[in-house]
Amino acid sequence: MLENQLKHYSVNEILSTHFIKLSKTTSLNIAIDKMLLKNLPEVLIMDDDRPDIIIGIITLTDISNIKKMGQPTDLPIEDFMSRNIITVASDMLITDARRILIDNKIGRLPVYEGGKLQGIIRIDNLLDHYYLKLESINRQYKDVINHMHEAVTVTDPAGHVLLWNKKAELIYNIREEDIIYKKLEDFFPNALTLSVLESRIPIENIYHAPKPNYYVIISALPVFIDGEFVGVVATEKDITENRNLSLKLENANFEIDLLKEEVEKFTKESFSLGKILGKSPVIKNKVQLAKHVSKTNTSVLIVGESGTGKEVFARAIHQNSQRKGLFIPVNCSAIPETLFESEFFGYIGGAFTGALKNGKMGYFEVANNGTLFLDEIGDLPLNMQAKLLRVLQEGKVHRIGADKQIEVDVRIISATNKDLKEMVKEGKFREDLFYRLNVVEIQLPPLRKRKEDIILFFNHFLEDICRKNNTFISYVEKDVFNILINYHWKGNIRELKNTVEYMVVTSHNQRLTKDHIPHYILESTNESKDTTLEANLGDNLRVLEINMIKKALKESGGNKAKAAKVLNIPRTTLYYKLHQYKEELDVEI
Repeated sequence: MLENQLKHYSVNEILSTHFIKLSKTTSLNIAIDKMLLKNLPEVLIMDDDRPDIIIGIITLTDISNIKKMGQPTDLPIEDFMSRNIITVASDMLITDARRILIDNKIGRLPVYEGGKLQGIIRIDNLLDHYYLKLESINRQYKDVINHMHEAVTVTDPAGHVLLWNKKAELIYNIREEDIIYKKLEDFFPNALTLSVLESRIPIENIYHAPKPNYYVIISALPVFIDGEFVGVVATEKDITENRNLSLKLENANFEIDLLKEEVEKFTKESFSLGKILGKSPVIKNKVQLAKHVSKTNTSVLIVGESGTGKEVFARAIHQNSQRKGLFIPVNCSAIPETLFESEFFGYIGGAFTGALKNGKMGYFEVANNGTLFLDEIGDLPLNMQAKLLRVLQEGKVHRIGADKQIEVDVRIISATNKDLKEMVKEGKFREDLFYRLNVVEIQLPPLRKRKEDIILFFNHFLEDICRKNNTFISYVEKDVFNILINYHWKGNIRELKNTVEYMVVTSHNQRLTKDHIPHYILESTNESKDTTLEANLGDNLRVLEINMIKKALKESGGNKAKAAKVLNIPRTTLYYKLHQYKEELDVEI
């Protein structure tokens, strides 16, 4: 494992000596300026009498929360700093430091040696070191395998080729890029590896002639990691070559699989249902329904306007399911009718002019044991609908030019912004296909019907876009929220994200005001303003906040910590709001 490769490395080899030290009496404004000037994510607050003793720390995340709460920033940083500081010694192992960071859910550790502050180790330093070491190890293993005198093939439990070395390319005249991640059976229907995949019993020292005047001994071995079957490694070597390399190859394969698992821990994209943004009751109900059906194999139809997050829901349902395969998204409106069968069902080599020599897998095969997401399903022509229905009914695909069908196990999630029931009545969508797809229907509301989520989305996109653009917004004018809440949002969440990005990239002095809002939104909100209601927009926002706080307190039985969780805000923010609205709320603080 990667931890074994790093077990002799200590934190002083990757620590950063770039950090900011300030006195506890320093103004928070000065701390912010220094962090931005030096592009560092935290400030260390030192004891005035003992210059190497840290008494507190304040991070960019802390400052963001302070800004959101509207607290004054001209006060000493002592008033805001976190006093719970964890430090480590310079000779601590990197693996131990990583465990401390993960267990305590923190992003940095000050490093001491002999009572002196030496530097700081951040989670970014650790990840960079992991990736560099992983890349180096992978290069070493691949170089070793490609210099072997044996042809080496590694397949996963489903028979997909994971490794195909230079000797294999030479023997079979098949390039690595043409066979990698494809079914070995499609190239070698009688390969010994296929028998081992089924029986999980090793086959060793079998004579084989892959081409005239060339004889090899082939061995195919099942590979188990912690008792779990993970695939087959096959070696083919000249009968005069030493057989001992096969054992070394098996060990290399174990290392590669374990290193791959380490990478996935850091890089796997998260689309869990628990991370779907929204506090409005209407979206909570949709999330609960999605959670309920995600563990089944039932077909799901997601309906909603463009930009409401249909693919996000589909990915989350797949992620929350028990399916082992991939999530394959397909935009049905973008597939020409002439390419429908080849794209969805695949073809064998030479099936038609221009076909790839070794054929191609279709969407259904790629999504086998996983989920096929059919976006814009309402745009699929009738004749293509019939072909799609046939596969859904039979659970088999027939590659163009092939003699046999291939069984597939694919869960279907489809999405549309059209009224499929009306299209069925008009004869534009097959009724049998509609009922096959619409076992469970999830209707996603437009953003204008979940106004209480607009600020939640705004803050989420603001943080994400600032991070990607290496910028920082310290102030958002109140009128910005008032205008965005009252806008119609025809493009829904996607339009809101684009709006936030536009505002960030056109902003100055780390401030967002209503002048940064796109002109068409300002015009629309002015034109659509209800002339019968002359109430100030700020008052409307005030009433909305008061009502949400009342509801949260009622649901939590008056428990403020639970109420803050319901509202998805820090407890300090809730107390600030309780003080702000103490007369209207009439609660004891």
